[in-house]
Amino acid sequence: MKHEFNLVKLADNIYEIPKTKKMARIEGQVKSFEMTVPARVYANDALLAKIKTDQTLDQLTNVACLPGTLKFAIALSDAHQGYGFPIGGVAATFEKAGVISPGGVGYDINCGVRLLRTNLKEGEVRPKIKELLNALFDNVPSGVGSSGTIGAITPKDLDDILENGVNWAIKKGYGWEEDAIFCEEHGCLPGKAAKVSGKAKSRGKSQIGSLGSGNHFLEIQRVAEIFDQATAKAFGINEVGQITAMIHTGSRGLGHQVCTDYLRIIEQAVRKYNISLPDRELAYVHGSTPEARDYFEAMCCAANFAWSNRQMITHWVRKSFSDVYKKKAEDMDLHLIYDVCHNILKKEEHVVDGKRLMLNVHRKGATRAFPPGHPKLSHEFQSTGQPVLIPGSMGTSSFLCVGQPKAMDLSFGSTAHGAGRAMSREAAIRNYRGSEIANQLQSRGIYVKAQTDTIIAEEAPGAYKSIDQVVQVSHDLGIVKKVVKLVPIGVTKG
Repeated sequence: MKHEFNLVKLADNIYEIPKTKKMARIEGQVKSFEMTVPARVYANDALLAKIKTDQTLDQLTNVACLPGTLKFAIALSDAHQGYGFPIGGVAATFEKAGVISPGGVGYDINCGVRLLRTNLKEGEVRPKIKELLNALFDNVPSGVGSSGTIGAITPKDLDDILENGVNWAIKKGYGWEEDAIFCEEHGCLPGKAAKVSGKAKSRGKSQIGSLGSGNHFLEIQRVAEIFDQATAKAFGINEVGQITAMIHTGSRGLGHQVCTDYLRIIEQAVRKYNISLPDRELAYVHGSTPEARDYFEAMCCAANFAWSNRQMITHWVRKSFSDVYKKKAEDMDLHLIYDVCHNILKKEEHVVDGKRLMLNVHRKGATRAFPPGHPKLSHEFQSTGQPVLIPGSMGTSSFLCVGQPKAMDLSFGSTAHGAGRAMSREAAIRNYRGSEIANQLQSRGIYVKAQTDTIIAEEAPGAYKSIDQVVQVSHDLGIVKKVVKLVPIGVTKG
């Protein structure tokens, strides 16, 4: 059913839809649902206009109807229509009495971003950028169904990956001991491999160590602007023109299958517990149920798979630089700055109405942004706040930020995860030609290497919102602080 919404402007970049009743057509009958909390949108006028063009607000108000949801359902500045929850959506519920919904995480569980620094300068990399992209393309498999390059993975190995995450890869020689320190949750959540289906394991077994398709990428970037010299220096970013490498990928087919499996289980549970939904894509169970516990443990396994996957890709990135520059990765300072996830459900403690509560925090296309002094941050980030990575589309900027105190009040310690699509992939293919986009980018000094021209068309910069505006909204709200702006000079796409 088409809904009209009363959007009230509370302050610059803050809009709210007050609590109201919603009508939904369920199996031919019109039913009423009560929003238990308001719906919040953090956006400027230009971004809000784009958010209004699809079903984002309808999905957001549906989320606000979920039992046990606290404060408000949130759409961040990059929000757009997703499955059940809008992408760029955040919702926190009581751990037991509230709900858990796979739609609040999505199919690409722990799709995330990691950033490595180098001591190389733009002048050293531009002459070798094609050689470097070729090395990355050869060393890191990409594309739909692509397989990793590490050979046979035993069932025991896979269970180890699912339960130990980034630590498995490091133990096997795909990284440095320090890498785990610089990952959100130190690269591991409490999963149980037994909760992951054989089909999901089969899909993941051959894909570990691969980039995948869609908006996943490997980028060689240059530091274009430094906003906070002291914080940048703490992360090893010292000057404009310094080179970084950014990795964006997730849990591949394994995470997709975990989501598919548990959506089926939870849809059955909806009937079992006689739950009425404003949207079938918002299937949920209460946090105290066995279905919720099983989903959470399987989701943690998929998140661990993603961390291990990004860790192995990091190994191949370091190898590619070493192959091209004939130096050890350590000598090029190829250290990990941070790794964040942005499709995840976390059990986190938050203060709500003066009470400290354990909550289920759903971040669907949203990045954690904890401020300085937060107890969940390792001592390396106590004074700076958590590094926050917000990538743009190829051809636009990406940002390294840090979490700020207002994030805890406004967004349960969350911020935007990227530019956010302004155009569907199908529409992008109709509107852009991949070869033309590649030529335009090359004329600007950005080289793109992809499996097909169609992928380049799907990911054309014009298909996305303005990353500069998306990040500026979070910066102006005090959710994050901008530290460094990064611009690509070479991109490999799945």
